[in-house]
Amino acid sequence: MVDLQGQYASIKDQINDSLQEIMNTSAFINGPEVQNFQKELEEYLGVKHVIPCANGTDALQIAMMGLGLKPGDEVITVDFTFAATVEVIALLQLTPVLVDVDPETFNIDPEAIKKAITPRTKAIVPVHLFGQTADMDAIMEIAKAHNLYVIEDNAQAIGADFHSKEGKTSKTGAIGHVGSTSFFPSKNLGCYGDGGAIFTNDDALAHTLRGVVNHGMYERYHHDVVGVNSRLDSFQAAVLRAKLPKLDIYNEARKAAAYKYNDALKDQKHIKIPVRSGDCDTHVFHQYTLKITNGKRDALVKHLNENNIPCGVYYPIPLHNQKAYKDSRYKEADFPVTNQLVKEVISLPMHTELDTEQIDHITKTIIEFVNN
Repeated sequence: MVDLQGQYASIKDQINDSLQEIMNTSAFINGPEVQNFQKELEEYLGVKHVIPCANGTDALQIAMMGLGLKPGDEVITVDFTFAATVEVIALLQLTPVLVDVDPETFNIDPEAIKKAITPRTKAIVPVHLFGQTADMDAIMEIAKAHNLYVIEDNAQAIGADFHSKEGKTSKTGAIGHVGSTSFFPSKNLGCYGDGGAIFTNDDALAHTLRGVVNHGMYERYHHDVVGVNSRLDSFQAAVLRAKLPKLDIYNEARKAAAYKYNDALKDQKHIKIPVRSGDCDTHVFHQYTLKITNGKRDALVKHLNENNIPCGVYYPIPLHNQKAYKDSRYKEADFPVTNQLVKEVISLPMHTELDTEQIDHITKTIIEFVNN
């Protein structure tokens, strides 16, 4: 699904030199590489504050801790996403409120958000799923009208642009009150282990977040807030520093691969290619996800595996049907889109090293099977 070795080859010397320098200085924790990466990512995103941390799940949890959300507060998010998004809500003893998604973009449905708001609602967590920006204009309007926080889960869409109806362009993750991302190796900007970061333009919130990631300390052994231990190590920061200047190039390579997939699959009766909302830079294709509409999705997965073609089903089970998150509040009728997507979606290989020959082989194999 991801060719990390091919990507490494083009930046091998820079990464190896940086790692050797860290070994020479032994600045393993919060060293110059981390501090420099923080500043460079702030500049790239156009955001005042980046707070690096250990992983993307921590980033979401710390964002919620920094906002001072209390047990019982309701947080609205999507049913169709990876479990980490709802996991941290439950861990903090907040109340997750799952809603359905748009059938075209797979992102959170603003109308569903409106219907889910109660006096206990405190925050909305939109997920920019598969690399495509959610409808942040509508989401921010809803949040403003109801005095709610917006926490962007940007783990899959770093580098994507959102164009507001006022004509302003912003990077995803830098639009809401606070944003989070993951640097898991397969992400568009990935390190060689775990890593994450939190973004905000709010000075006071940034101060709180910096304490939370470091055991609640601003001064050594003075614990001012309840915190956690969540740090991006210097090795991972060095990898990310090498990759960050190439992120736009990486994303363009993903888009180019997506367009080749589109050209090959767009006229197939039983295949629905990804729908892109807005301009081309609003989707950075963390995943290239099709819908197989004739009931052959599972059989296609088996066929691709038998032909040594990687693929993935993101996601096979809705969160409202996961054992950990089942709740009597949820009715199947509330999730018609998600319940259909989990039967139809399939994600194809998507990375910066895909070439035309590989895409031709993948798409021909799919077309022959689906139409058989």
